[in-house]
Amino acid sequence: MSAPNTPNATGSTTQAGIPAVSDRFSLSVGSDGPIVLHDHHLVETLAHFNRMNVPERRPHAKGAGAFGTFEVTHDVSQYTKADVFQPGKTTESLLRFSTVAGEIGSPDTWRDVRGFALKFYTEEGNLDIVGNNTPVFFVRDPMKFPHFIRSQKRLPDSGLRDANMQWDFWTQNPESAHQVTYLMGERGLPASWRRMNGYGSHTYAWVNAEGERFWVKYHFINDDGFDTMSGEEAERLAGADAEFHRRDLFDAIKNGEHPSWTLYVQIMPYEDAKTYRINPFDLTKTWPKADYPRIPVGKLTLNRNPENFFAQIEQAAFSPANMVPGTGNSPDKMLLGRNFAYADAQRYRIGTNFQQLPVNRPKNPVHTYNFEGNMWFDHTGDRPVYAPNTVEGSTWSDEQGPVDNGWEADGELVRSAYALREGDDDFGQAGILVREVFDDAQRDRLVETVAGALDGVQEPVLSNAFQYWKNVDAEIGARIEASVKG
Repeated sequence: MSAPNTPNATGSTTQAGIPAVSDRFSLSVGSDGPIVLHDHHLVETLAHFNRMNVPERRPHAKGAGAFGTFEVTHDVSQYTKADVFQPGKTTESLLRFSTVAGEIGSPDTWRDVRGFALKFYTEEGNLDIVGNNTPVFFVRDPMKFPHFIRSQKRLPDSGLRDANMQWDFWTQNPESAHQVTYLMGERGLPASWRRMNGYGSHTYAWVNAEGERFWVKYHFINDDGFDTMSGEEAERLAGADAEFHRRDLFDAIKNGEHPSWTLYVQIMPYEDAKTYRINPFDLTKTWPKADYPRIPVGKLTLNRNPENFFAQIEQAAFSPANMVPGTGNSPDKMLLGRNFAYADAQRYRIGTNFQQLPVNRPKNPVHTYNFEGNMWFDHTGDRPVYAPNTVEGSTWSDEQGPVDNGWEADGELVRSAYALREGDDDFGQAGILVREVFDDAQRDRLVETVAGALDGVQEPVLSNAFQYWKNVDAEIGARIEASVKG
């Protein structure tokens, strides 16, 4: 009989650094007697095991990611003073991919929008661009966001996902049509994370060194080309390899195949936004490239896998509120709501001081007047905990007056949708996508996909769904209705 494995020379320790004695046997009264409560190593092991998981993200729970670099290859300094976007600059980056609706254990290949969350570790602090593989979203007011996510989750009685609930929400919110058309098209089933595009989706602000302001949209276009899979293949992989996209990304990088994306931006002069025919801050709309062509900026390359998935991916925290000098918010209501919600979700998930974790910590020094809280380990010694103060050597920020990345707003407080402009309607851009971007084969697959997704949907939601698609395109809507009714 072979001897048991011999522990290393130093052995393991408790979390307090004390020799652990044994990782195989609990302390007991004799070999057959009860274990004892004062076996601290056992108690610590079980207690820690009970607390291993952090709450999963409510949306975007299932995902993975990798590290890489972003290199600026073109000069966009006329639009922004942000150091990360200056010519020749190279910045360490983290990119996390995800699905929106699925829980942590859900298959990678279910039809869904894919998250595309970027963190740039710049010399001016962390810049996060938190988007998707589509340039638009389902809703444009943050009040609707929790309702949307709940409609994609599970019923309160059976705990099952429900097509009727999903379509009920979508048809009662026609602004969703553009994104739903993307979702039911090929982008709902990317072949791999390495072969899909990413978008900041929102409209952001850029400010140059002279104080000139611009509106900007981020487009990360895959250098290997966009690729998708069929519904049949996605369904097969959901059963055969639920981690298909995660495995594909990890193995590719491990084998030296480094996926890359070219960053382009659409730039809108500040004054244009006031009169442009489409509300440029409406998250359900795109800016036509004929009016605002893409401008190349640089290349993002993923070249390093995480060493520890939990520490570096599950604990990675992204927030669109992380904006460095030369960047800023816009009047996009969803963006403004996410500025609070995303960072606050991480305080709930992984603690008040989540930004002190190595994966979230900025490269440049931190000098904050936020103090203490749970897991306060990157402490500030005995320096003052308040500002202003008269302590020698202490500093604080004290800028006053207009900010360079702000905008004007003047009006009474109301609860209202955006004011409609000439080109604003809920179904127009979705119809353009179907008629002018999709080809005949893609339109055929769209009809088949939507008809299948309507299986089990009850009245009056079913009739609402037929009308929803007729509003997108009369012919497509009629074909969908005919297919469902057989």
